[in-house]
Amino acid sequence: MKRFMHWMIAASLACAAGMGLAADVLLGPGDVVKASVYGSPDLATETRVSESGAMTFPLLGEVQVGGLSTQQAEKKIGGLLEKGGYLRKAQVNLLVTTLASQQVSVLGQVNRPGRYPVEGKRKVLDLLALAGGIGPEGGDMVSLVRNRDGAVTRETIDVVDMVRKGELNRDYEVAGGDVIFVERAPRAYITGEVQRPGPFRIERAMTVQQALSAGGGLTMRGTERGLRVTRRDAAGVARTIEVKRDDLVQIDDVITVRESWF
Repeated sequence: MKRFMHWMIAASLACAAGMGLAADVLLGPGDVVKASVYGSPDLATETRVSESGAMTFPLLGEVQVGGLSTQQAEKKIGGLLEKGGYLRKAQVNLLVTTLASQQVSVLGQVNRPGRYPVEGKRKVLDLLALAGGIGPEGGDMVSLVRNRDGAVTRETIDVVDMVRKGELNRDYEVAGGDVIFVERAPRAYITGEVQRPGPFRIERAMTVQQALSAGGGLTMRGTERGLRVTRRDAAGVARTIEVKRDDLVQIDDVITVRESWF
């Protein structure tokens, strides 16, 4: 868990910085907006933006606000009130009480999976921080699925490497409708004469010797001589080979520790 603290701190700082620099949110279907007009309490209303991007406003009926920022929508409604002769000088204020149109789904191995609103400019690390960070079973690799103008793309981000190197420029900006998915950490297996046989998490550049430690070390009858690994080749065929202690562990390896005969 210690290795996740580095990127969590960076994510928190990035999120805090983004709060101050957040761009005005764009209105979209499902958003709930509370509107008021200075000096005209009878024009106050709370309404939901329709699927067509329209909100209902007193005296004006439906007003198209989809894709507009709140400031742009305020200016548009104010102009319509003035143009219609309802007010001489309209000071409109819009407050988004429910942001439904601009939400990102954060799924997989995070502590609080769910949908999170995107207010202004947000990046993957910001959303991971909102979701409570990567869980203990999560891996270093995060997938970002985006839909832009009907084209679906998938990006893979090594968040731990990015934060360790301080290369936050490699982070991706997100928008409503995006999906962030944290994969389960890669696993391998150890069996035979070890204290804790079973699956274990593969760390970066993990050696067979380190895998033995993950298995709690050898039993009294175990030996490091003749260590064997069963792994699948490129064709998917399982093959058993002998390995050395400093060989690297691969995903889904099955390490077998033999019993010593003397």
